[in-house]
Amino acid sequence: MTYAVAIRLKRGLVFAADTRTNAGIDNISQYRKLQVWRKPGERVLVLMSSGNLAVTQSVISMLNEALDDNDPGTPNLFNAANMYRAARVVGDAIRAERRIDGEALEASSLGFNNQFILGGQIKGEGPRLFQIYPEGNFIEAAVDTPFLQIGEHKYGKPILDRVARSDMRLGEAAKLILLSFDSTLRSNLSVGMPIDLVVCEADVLDVAREIRIGPEDEYFRKLSGAWSEALRQAFTTIEEFEV
Repeated sequence: MTYAVAIRLKRGLVFAADTRTNAGIDNISQYRKLQVWRKPGERVLVLMSSGNLAVTQSVISMLNEALDDNDPGTPNLFNAANMYRAARVVGDAIRAERRIDGEALEASSLGFNNQFILGGQIKGEGPRLFQIYPEGNFIEAAVDTPFLQIGEHKYGKPILDRVARSDMRLGEAAKLILLSFDSTLRSNLSVGMPIDLVVCEADVLDVAREIRIGPEDEYFRKLSGAWSEALRQAFTTIEEFEV
């Protein structure tokens, strides 16, 4: 399975996705589930995926093939006028893949249940963030709910609900996302390291930082330990229930 989360901020966007895939308890491997397309100074786009790996790889291949098409009339991620149009391009690729493999998948136990998060910025508008469903339609992150999640999101959602704000600093948002991952990794074996993390600063129109965080990463280990200790301290200071 997968866990992926992104936050849209006034200062930019932060994305993170794990790399674990499994087809049973004895068939676990790693694949990158976060893709970046960029034209520095013009646009930067990040796509994260969850669900059947063959489906997501096919969708990404379609998106890349469209970029190589010499026909200027072919919609693609580099000629989309804005992020809404870029989300439409991804949605169309998902629907095309569904026409090819959807019937066979629906006839099996797998189903066609892939989801995507697309975010980025195109010159002339601010950073935007979309969650794209298996049907190809989508929703956009808003000020009241600045984060979007796909995959095994239930364990990492409570801290995002309590803390996430659109006026956070980029470093704060990255810390929050990694704490969300820490909770998920502790509770769900289908999500695993390493974690791919990308930070895009508003109006830079490029990736500000891209890093892969493994189990030996010093910052993540300190973060996890400090969070566990803070939770224990908070628990001991709360008044006990009267019995």
